[in-house]
Formats: sequence, structure tokens, C-alpha cells
Amino acid sequence: MIALTRVSLKSPKTVPVCLSVLLVLLLITVFAPWLAPHDPIQVNLANKLQPASLDYPLGTDHLGRCNLSRLLYGARYSLGFASLIFIASLGIGLVIGSIAGYKGGFIDYILMRFCDGVMAFPSLVLVLGLVGIFGPGLMQVVFAMMLVQWVYYARMFRGMIVSLKERHFITAAKISGSSERKIIVRHMLPNVLPPIAVMGTLEMGWAIMDISALSFLGLGIQPPAPEWGAMIHEGKNYIRSNPELMVYPGMMILLVVISFNMLGEALSDRFSVKRRFEKW
Repeated sequence: MIALTRVSLKSPKTVPVCLSVLLVLLLITVFAPWLAPHDPIQVNLANKLQPASLDYPLGTDHLGRCNLSRLLYGARYSLGFASLIFIASLGIGLVIGSIAGYKGGFIDYILMRFCDGVMAFPSLVLVLGLVGIFGPGLMQVVFAMMLVQWVYYARMFRGMIVSLKERHFITAAKISGSSERKIIVRHMLPNVLPPIAVMGTLEMGWAIMDISALSFLGLGIQPPAPEWGAMIHEGKNYIRSNPELMVYPGMMILLVVISFNMLGEALSDRFSVKRRFEKW
């Protein structure tokens, strides 16, 4: 099994296939209002737990809502807010990591000791604690995950900047009189683009998993919003009679996470980039 997995990850078709899957999901996210056959939050108890039909291709849930429509709209929450969390956390981590790595000294020591303190705990535990303080809800989850995630990126970028700082082309830029801002923006940041691409694909899977897990626990996106983790939570009471209520959103989460992870691993092999940190 391990050998088959390695072969598939190094296959030249891995990147195009994963990109195609993610592109389709992106299009679904954008055009969900036109693709969904019904209102995803409209309750119709007369049609509850209906099997698949022409009107309801994937049937209905316990409140008579269209499962297909809720899956399509759920991509907006899972992919959209995972992207927001990643971009915001990456931006904060990039700025702080670059400053710490380039400046060094006392500033580097204080910032990295803070990051070490946060990284000493599992990220999901910290997010749960922050959500417990802020209260359940979508924006609270997004804010809590951003507060936790940026330290991992800052630590990684700091290591990259420290190694680049000793390179000859950086020394030449300093001698030529380039400002610190110009050196970081024009000479250092372009060299960390491949790791950013790899990190983005790998960490998007984690962000989607975290959002879905918190929604499943009732701390994230609140009903009636059609988020995949919340749909699994609502369908768990019908696991014996209507298991599809949990299977459909679970398969969507699995598909997205596998696509991001396989794409990230393939890009990592192609760019010879190794993952610099682990969350757990």
C-alpha cells in the first residue's frame, strides 16, 4: 500500500488530476446559487427524508431540505473560509517571520519564544479554548484559527529568512545600498514562493478539517448554514436509517482534503521542499 501511494504521488498525472478536482470545486463554490436546484435552508417537513429522485437528486434531510443544494452551498463555507484563514494567517506569519529573521537579536528572541509557547500545545486545543472564550460562531472560529495558525508560518519564514540572509546575493544587495524593505521584498520573498505554494496546498486540508470538526462539535458554523461538518452533526441521529446524510458531506470533506494533500506532496517532490513543521 505504501509503495502504491508513493507511486501515485510521483505520477505526472497527480498534479493535473488534483488541480482539475479543485477547479471543479472552485467553480461549484462560485456558481452554487445557479447550480443548486433548491434553497439549501428552506424547510419542508412534508418532504423529509425523501430518497433520491429527479426533483431531489440526493434526497432530502430530516427537515426536508435538498441534500444536493446543501452540499453545493457547503463548499462556500468550507473552501471559502479555509482560504480566508490561510491567507490571513500566512500574511501575518510572513510579516512577523521576516522581521524576526532579518532583524535577529532581542526582537527575534521575543517573537520566537512566543511562537514556541503557542506551538507547545496542539493547535485544535488552543482553538477550542479561544472559541470557548469568544463563544461559538463562524467569525469567532475564523478569528481563533487565525490567532493560532500564524505562529507556524512565522516560525517557518523566520528559518528561511535566516538562511537567505547569509547568501552572497543578499550581501551584494546590502553593499549596493538597498534598503531593508527592498531586500526583503525583492530579493528574499521571491525565494520562498515554492514553499508557500506547497504550504498552501497542505494547510488548506488542515483548515477545512478544523472548520468541519468545530462545526461538528457545535462550536463553529451554526445551523441552518449548510456547512459539511454541521451536516454530519445533524445527520448523526439518522446514521442507521439514513446514513447518506453523513456519507455525502463526509465524502466531500474526504475528496477535498485528499486532493489538497496529494497536490501538496506532489509539489513538494517537484520543488524539493520539505515541510518544516508539524501541528500535532
